[in-house]
Amino acid sequence: MWQVIYDELRDRNFEIIAVALDTGGRAAVEHHIRPTDLDERPEAARRITGWDESEWGRKAPPQYPCLIDEEHVVAGLYGMINVPSAVWINEEGRIVRPVEVPGFGDDWRYMHRETFELPDDKAARQQTYRHVYVDALRDWAHKGEYSEYALPADEVRRRLQPPGEDDVLAAAHARLGRHLYREGHLEAAKRHLQEAARLSPEKWNYLRQSLSLDPELVGQINVTPEFWEVFDAIGDATFYESADLPGMPR
Repeated sequence: MWQVIYDELRDRNFEIIAVALDTGGRAAVEHHIRPTDLDERPEAARRITGWDESEWGRKAPPQYPCLIDEEHVVAGLYGMINVPSAVWINEEGRIVRPVEVPGFGDDWRYMHRETFELPDDKAARQQTYRHVYVDALRDWAHKGEYSEYALPADEVRRRLQPPGEDDVLAAAHARLGRHLYREGHLEAAKRHLQEAARLSPEKWNYLRQSLSLDPELVGQINVTPEFWEVFDAIGDATFYESADLPGMPR
């Protein structure tokens, strides 16, 4: 769907670089990056992700760079804790909005877990999340540093969270887990990723990766019973913290 926005803004010196964070590599993400049949994307997916019918009707395979990060380097560099996440970087290479959820909110959790259907009021809120974020992105693409959504350096620094001791140890466990996976030690790999998730429970990247390494799960949407069990355990805690933008539902 981001191809629609890319087509609209590319002549404004605007670029998208999509990065799939998956230790499973190409087999895990290729179909999702460049699907062979866009009509496989059901209406339920549109409602959950908040795109309106006009945008959804113009969906196309991405023409912007799509990379596969098996080592999760990008997540480590920019502090990504879940997917989807986005960072805005200007022409000088300076971050003007640190990592945040790109037009998504927690109303998705009201979806039916078998049909993925979402109640109308929740679907409307998901669409608001998307519209507010994309409109802010448009503003930045047109106005650059004069956009109210391009944050000054001191605010960017304030929003960036340096890693704590447990985060550093968790990153080491995750790196070891990815190495063990490449070496064919699946169960050991999952144990280290699960330990990383225990040490840094807010970093869902670790847990989600540990639950999608089995051969039959590589490339599948991460909605296993194990995922829902852990997800339900967080109760009312936020899973997707919506971007801090004016007009965003709270």
